Amino acid sequence: MHSEILPSASLTKRYVRFGAIVLLSMIICGMSSWSQETPQTVQIVVHANQSDGPLAPIWTYFGYDEPNYSYAPDGRKLLAELSALSPTPVYVRVHNLLTSGDGSSSLKWGSTNVYTEDAAGKPVYSWTILDRIFDAFHAAGTKPLVEVGFMPEALSTHPQPYRHSFPKGDIFSGWAYPPNDYQKWSELVFHFVHHLRERYGDAEVKTWLWEVWNEPDIPYWKGTPEEYFKLYDFSAEAILRALPAARIGGPDSTGPANPKAAEFLRLFLKHCAHQKNYANGKIGSRLDFISYHPKGSPMWQGDHVQMGIARQLESIEEGFKIVTSFPEWRHTPIVLGESDPEGCAACSATTNPQNSYRNGPLYAVYTTEVLARIYELAKNEHVNFLGSVTWAFEFEDQPPFEGFRELATNGIDKPVLNAFRMFGLLGSERLRAASSAALATEDVLLAGVRKQPDINVIASRREREVEALIWNYNDDDVSGPSANIDLALDGLPSELTRAVVEHFRIDSTHSNAFAAWKQMGSPQSLSAAQYDELQKEGQLQLLRSPGLAW
Repeated sequence: MHSEILPSASLTKRYVRFGAIVLLSMIICGMSSWSQETPQTVQIVVHANQSDGPLAPIWTYFGYDEPNYSYAPDGRKLLAELSALSPTPVYVRVHNLLTSGDGSSSLKWGSTNVYTEDAAGKPVYSWTILDRIFDAFHAAGTKPLVEVGFMPEALSTHPQPYRHSFPKGDIFSGWAYPPNDYQKWSELVFHFVHHLRERYGDAEVKTWLWEVWNEPDIPYWKGTPEEYFKLYDFSAEAILRALPAARIGGPDSTGPANPKAAEFLRLFLKHCAHQKNYANGKIGSRLDFISYHPKGSPMWQGDHVQMGIARQLESIEEGFKIVTSFPEWRHTPIVLGESDPEGCAACSATTNPQNSYRNGPLYAVYTTEVLARIYELAKNEHVNFLGSVTWAFEFEDQPPFEGFRELATNGIDKPVLNAFRMFGLLGSERLRAASSAALATEDVLLAGVRKQPDINVIASRREREVEALIWNYNDDDVSGPSANIDLALDGLPSELTRAVVEHFRIDSTHSNAFAAWKQMGSPQSLSAAQYDELQKEGQLQLLRSPGLAW
């Protein structure tokens, strides 16, 4: 199904490092056939003494539909791994924090049962299940990006049917409707935030982010745009009553490459800037960050998947342009509340072959390519970019490597998680760097990465260390020739006498538990020995032991 290529990297004495350590991280995956049949040599130059500004950790954001997975054993394990990725905070966004139910999980479903009503119609609040979720976040050291939703059954204007049965039937049931009483909704949000503030303390909750609902421009919200604006205003007012220092954002609408989604985002920004606030009657609504959801469009080509990166980047760029078209919001932080290769994490590759990219290195290198382009687009459009949420976590009670969009399967890390580990190795100061085989962002936006690969680099430094993240990406998941990487580092201190090189690799044989699982015969039940071996193969691996460069 997936044939990866293994390029080589050459490092010579005159080409290495700064201070004491060079970290070389490479992500390699299957490529389509292009004109060169023999390996090309790619020149990559890193200027160790030329700063290119700060390298913000925009990738430290993750999310998932099923919040109750957070306190399952594999969920706790993965949250701890996410927290360990970066010295800066890792944020987690989940759906269904206010959804009615008994706390049991299924695909695209979760619940907390925080709100019911007694026989007289008076609110009854229960935080037991909710506390398990937020306690898991807190224990792992992650920060919530709190999504206020969905509608409790007792508050829904159309409560039945309520729980869906994905993948059977429509998922947009009673939880997706507006409240039957906006004042009761406001009080629920107030008590929700007040409880979290009391439980975790001011110092902690002031570091969190808050947003209202999910994708209200499609049937996740069964009301009108105006009814969503009303929900947003009442929710924001309630959050601020409970926590005046809260940072509140929205609307978490779908990707604005779609004209209808673009218009919804414009209408929301116009409402927050110029229109009457439904909750307090004043002009304007609190908006501390702006969020929307760009997605790609992979296609199954009969024998392989072809990624649709151009669509995702188009949505990102269009959203940036919409935000900067409003003088009031030009400098407001932007969060991509979900930013992914496609739109259904819970749709497995077994029934959706276009999702077959998810188990191997292609997902890892695609994610790297997108994040690199986000840095460029944000710089080009002069936006204040905060972060990009990868909507992937883990799924309980599913076969291993079933092809869900996830970071780990049955407690075994997938190659994509190692891409984030590579980003975690980068320093906070970007260095000027160039590759002879890099594609221009405008070309990738126009046509994706089809005729030739994008072989590119992000370089950084910290104290006595230089890091270079190098990747080789093409939209098509088929084999092609390898590339020899000739990496040159200039601008090194003249007094430097020796350096150590650490070379990490993700490819068909490194940092790839999926390949190891296939080598085992793709077992559906794992022995203890097999599980231990796959745990090891799922970690970020060195190509060889660290050694002196000279």
